[in-house]
Amino acid sequence: MGSVNKSSQKYLYWRKKVFNFSSTSSKSKSIRAGCMPSRWSRAAVTSRGPGSSRLELAVRGGSTISVRGDSKMAAQAHTSLDAKLELAVSEWLKWDKNPKTSNLVKQLVADGKIEELQSCFSSRMEFGTAGLRAAMGPGVSQMNDLTIIQTTQGFCRYLEKNIADLKERGVVIGYDARAHPSSGGSSKRFARLAATTFISQGIPVYLFSSITPTPFVPYTVSHLKLCAGIMVTASHNPKQDNGYKVYWENGAQIIPPHDKGIAESIEENLAPWPKAWDDNVIDGNSLLHDPFESINKDYFEEIQKYCFHRSINKDSKLKFVHTSVHGVGHEFVQSAFKAFSFSTPLAVPEQKDPDPEFPTVKYPNPEEGKGVLKLSFSLADKEGSNVILANDPDADRLAVAEKQESGEWKVFSGNELGALLGWWLFTCWKETNPEPEAVKSMYMLASTVSSKILRAIAVKEGFHFEETLTGFKWMGNRAYQLIEQGKSVQFAFEEAIGYMCCPFVLDKDGVSAAVIAAEMASYLATKNVTLSQQLTAIFNKYGYHISKNSYFICYDQETIRNLFENLRNYDGYNSYPKKCGTFEVTGVRDLTTGYDDNQPDNTAILPTSKSSQMITFTFANGGVATMRTSGTEPKIKYYTELCAAPGNSDLDQLKKELDDLVAAIEEYFFQPEKNKLQRKTE
Repeated sequence: MGSVNKSSQKYLYWRKKVFNFSSTSSKSKSIRAGCMPSRWSRAAVTSRGPGSSRLELAVRGGSTISVRGDSKMAAQAHTSLDAKLELAVSEWLKWDKNPKTSNLVKQLVADGKIEELQSCFSSRMEFGTAGLRAAMGPGVSQMNDLTIIQTTQGFCRYLEKNIADLKERGVVIGYDARAHPSSGGSSKRFARLAATTFISQGIPVYLFSSITPTPFVPYTVSHLKLCAGIMVTASHNPKQDNGYKVYWENGAQIIPPHDKGIAESIEENLAPWPKAWDDNVIDGNSLLHDPFESINKDYFEEIQKYCFHRSINKDSKLKFVHTSVHGVGHEFVQSAFKAFSFSTPLAVPEQKDPDPEFPTVKYPNPEEGKGVLKLSFSLADKEGSNVILANDPDADRLAVAEKQESGEWKVFSGNELGALLGWWLFTCWKETNPEPEAVKSMYMLASTVSSKILRAIAVKEGFHFEETLTGFKWMGNRAYQLIEQGKSVQFAFEEAIGYMCCPFVLDKDGVSAAVIAAEMASYLATKNVTLSQQLTAIFNKYGYHISKNSYFICYDQETIRNLFENLRNYDGYNSYPKKCGTFEVTGVRDLTTGYDDNQPDNTAILPTSKSSQMITFTFANGGVATMRTSGTEPKIKYYTELCAAPGNSDLDQLKKELDDLVAAIEEYFFQPEKNKLQRKTE
């Protein structure tokens, strides 16, 4: 209990190196790790009789926290704990009122588990544009009651500084079904503590009374014109994780500089406020509102604006199987189908109810494909269903599978489903907006590492296509800007199975995507066309776009930096590669340095960031490859796509050419053997 496994230690060590924390850090970094100056704390071992001692951690104010244990163990803990760690632990035990996490830390001290204490206290979770995401457990590096309180206090103060009418409009808070009994943490518990923080400051809170899909939070922000939103979820992460996702008053995820401002505000508000731990005070409070019923009603009314073939849906002969993968999506997808006049989909019984243990899957991520969908395939085969819809646990993403004539199941990639949904939404929009001028103010968006298929459709059909940086935070904010300018944004997607099909939610939404995909499949079925056949038709008309994405694991930041610097000086100083094996490079965009040789002044249009590595290469054969580091994992990811001209339908040859390009990129750009990179394991 309370242990940190070796892989977690290695990961936390990687995080520590990334963010430059060390045991000799400055005073400011010590405070960042939850510590106080040394005059406020001391540690001592005192004898308690033969063979037993206690470790006393003295904290500011003269009180002590005693941890009983074996005398040898207590002495070891005292002599092994460096001053910074002693201070961090003592401050934590002073502030933490959750007996489970507090006792876990006391036990680690008593047992002399120095490495595990360092993992818990060496560095605070980094608050970024995605908020927080980490394992649930004790310490500043993990999700728990105290870190939720500290984070919310910082966010609250930041909102007070930046939004004048915060106490009139308020915030919304939602949560999924995750729970971690050993540490006493759960999404609902974290949401209530966050609500307590705001209400203690006189700020109205719209706290959902039950679990809800992530997209309902940004929808509520926009629909009720609130100041901000918080969603407590770790989405598709492993069961031990949780997260804290933040939305700004425009209904989109935060982008810089808000992330930095909130992070600084958190550091300034670490000590829990007087009423921080008493979440009972919110019950019956006039500042607490439950938006569950009204938002459910309004969302499913608004989604009907995107139902274009109600009579076909009502008479559809297609059977759909749906899985929520032990998450929150079941009842909401059922409601979406009813809103579109469909019969409700068949739910995978073993996976339809929320279960924080995710007992039937290794990873609760439908992006993993067939491994997560085994039970769905079994039910579909039994019931004669040809289409499977799968949401991730917080229902903001969607995977789709279709049974082929061979009897095999095809799981569409995120790029393939993006092509289908983009084609479908443009087709439906065009039917209701036939005026030639209308297309000039219509936009679709995709992240820069996603397929360029929307660009090809836009070139042929006349609408606008824009790329953004990776992540829906960028697409949501850009969509908001365009809508404010009077433009029509019909669709946005990312290759990681995220789709914004209805712009009243400025984030990916797996609920709306599921029912819109079902309507598309039902419409095509009336033409005796399958989803797979329609995808081929799209590629025949606009050009084949085939992709291959993967990653390498590397825990050494110096190796990663050198790898990217070598690419920047590949053919001499400040000279990017001109070839990759036999493939000619025709364009380079480096969003770390801001270089883009496709622009007249060689300056990238997209925002740049020196804190992350990201280079995109364009090749003479129509290939595009992006190499980037992950902000949350020790990975170097790559995204490759071969974009063929319309009429080039030799799919086998195109796949071989892409495979050859990927092999060359791995050999010449990644150099995995030289750099000791670990390949992705299937």
